[in-house]
Amino acid sequence: MKYTINRVSRLKNVFLFLLTGIVAAGILLSSCGKSMTKLLKNPDPAYKLRMAEQFFVKKQYTKAQQVYEDIMPYYKTTPEFQDIYYKYAYCAYNLADYMNAENLFKSFLEIFPNSPKAEEMDFMRAYSFYKQSPKAELDQTNTVKAMGMLQTFINTHPGSARIKEANEIIDICRAKMELKDLRSAQLYYDLGQYRAAGVAFSVLLNNYPESMKADEYKLMIIKSYYRYAEMSVEEKKVERFEQVINECYEFSDRFPDSKLKKEAESFLNLSQSTIKNLNNEQIKTPA
Repeated sequence: MKYTINRVSRLKNVFLFLLTGIVAAGILLSSCGKSMTKLLKNPDPAYKLRMAEQFFVKKQYTKAQQVYEDIMPYYKTTPEFQDIYYKYAYCAYNLADYMNAENLFKSFLEIFPNSPKAEEMDFMRAYSFYKQSPKAELDQTNTVKAMGMLQTFINTHPGSARIKEANEIIDICRAKMELKDLRSAQLYYDLGQYRAAGVAFSVLLNNYPESMKADEYKLMIIKSYYRYAEMSVEEKKVERFEQVINECYEFSDRFPDSKLKKEAESFLNLSQSTIKNLNNEQIKTPA
């Protein structure tokens, strides 16, 4: 009985603690909301700008964004406007609102094309697209855009200190695109759609000829066309096993030192043996 009373007492204390926390948080939020409303109603733009700068330095980007947005019309024709717009764009970026940030970086370049910060804004616009790049299995439109914009940045600013980072990001994007294409090709193979798999792996190899996995892709082309040949009707088998043989020869020429060379050779031998048997069967079978 005593244990039950103590347990109930502890639960009450926990409940009161949580309730107090919720009430305190509500009061704090209400207080913050009132103070922001009061600030935004303040008629002194210089004071608002100082407060916005303080919010920005303290990384309170939501508040800074609100105040910058409020004072922009007043400062639009002043020397301070460029710095305000610059920080306003970064507020969106730091709040992970990358779509809006990209538009703001773009607008900055249009409004201040000769700014000393133009190169940085050009890079950040491309980087904002990169930050919107999703997982490999999803649509990669933003990844492609990021790669294109980063390459344009490299071409436009050949002396930039950001060239190395831009190239590294392009490599990351290419690796993601390659992974997406690889998964698509592998799915065809796993589903038994071997002709489609052969085509998909061929496209993959053509698109990424310098890939560390290039020999693996070529072997998958061989495997795919071998399975496709196996499943073909009798009158098509010789022709399709000959295609496998050609792929095997290409593998040997292109990847003479590959650790997968023996496996590729096994498909070559199997295909040659199968064609020989098929030809012998045709000879034995009367017309």
